[in-house]
Amino acid sequence: MVRVPFRGRRARLPGDLADEETRALVAGAAAAAAAQVEAAPVVEPDRTGAAFFDCDNTMMMGASLFWFARGLAARKYFTGRDVASFIWQQAKFRVAGSESAVDMHTVRDNALAFIAGRSVEEISAAGEEIYDELMADRIWAGTRVLAQAHLDAGQRVWLVTATPIELASVIARRLGLTGALGTVSEIVDGKYTGRLVGELMHHEAKAQAVRALAEREGLDLTRCTAYSDSSNDLPMLSLVGTAVAVNPDTELKAVARSRGWAVKDFRTGRKAARIGVPTLGAAALGGGAVSGVLALRRRNQWPF
Repeated sequence: MVRVPFRGRRARLPGDLADEETRALVAGAAAAAAAQVEAAPVVEPDRTGAAFFDCDNTMMMGASLFWFARGLAARKYFTGRDVASFIWQQAKFRVAGSESAVDMHTVRDNALAFIAGRSVEEISAAGEEIYDELMADRIWAGTRVLAQAHLDAGQRVWLVTATPIELASVIARRLGLTGALGTVSEIVDGKYTGRLVGELMHHEAKAQAVRALAEREGLDLTRCTAYSDSSNDLPMLSLVGTAVAVNPDTELKAVARSRGWAVKDFRTGRKAARIGVPTLGAAALGGGAVSGVLALRRRNQWPF
């Protein structure tokens, strides 16, 4: 069949098609060659600078341990009353922040009693699932950007949290961070005893952990940055060269202003008022969780 050329165009002969293909190949090769510039620069590791992020209400909306307990309760690990009792103790501990205001030994000894006898492997696996179910969507996007900026600058980034180290490590890994400093539980034969090694990773313990890590890793704390929402973390914030208040409670906001620290608030409107003003809600659980526990104590019902 004879092909009829489009009007106004010369018919393409076999030789013409071959020439076009050749020219296209040459053009493509030339373009590719022109695009072969230097390789993308690799971030130069910053060996002495690092960043430390509190988790609850700083990296995540609310308390990670609260969501963890809720996920375990849904899996029938324990009763609602068990969780409510534990949360109430943690709330008193985090708000008081001193031995004179709360029975520290009771809080310490009961901190992880609800997972006593469970294997580390089992709890870690549950943590992976619970992160996907209840935590992933509660990461503050703004804080995540701050952490990524440090990573992009070649610095290492750690979470520093009262959350059990196994769960803290899950969160850090999912966020692409370097690692986590968390509360360490006593383990015997691969199972939790329900007791802690030392104290909760809280208040001065956070500063001690950061100081110990800095010594081990050769960090210059004057070149490091710390982020937190709570005045309970003032020891850690005061330890580094740069402190940033993120979604701060009332006391931390005042301290930050007096010391010239940067303040980042990723909350808006009524949520900021609810989480940022009441010390109890911000320091202990956030997002109205404490009020739920108080209601539970009055009505003797499971709040979740």
